[in-house]
Amino acid sequence: MANTFSALKRMRMTRRRTEVNRQRKSRLRHQIRSFRRLLDEKNVAGAKALLPETFSVIDRAARWGIIKKNTAARYKSRLTGRLSKAAA
Repeated sequence: MANTFSALKRMRMTRRRTEVNRQRKSRLRHQIRSFRRLLDEKNVAGAKALLPETFSVIDRAARWGIIKKNTAARYKSRLTGRLSKAAA
């Protein structure tokens, strides 16, 4: 257990940041999952409409440090590839 005031404050801040990061990662996963669900249902028009919002969530997660930049690029590339494959 922390003894100093600064260590106690760091514990509080870490707890808060962990909770925020957990919410952001959860939002990212839900967004990708909903996009993939539309593709599985063969709803190409809905997936095309959801693509910009999904990319925005992915980019924000990368900017916040929830995922790495290359991971974000990989997600976007694979989602775009699946969309173009479903549209064909």
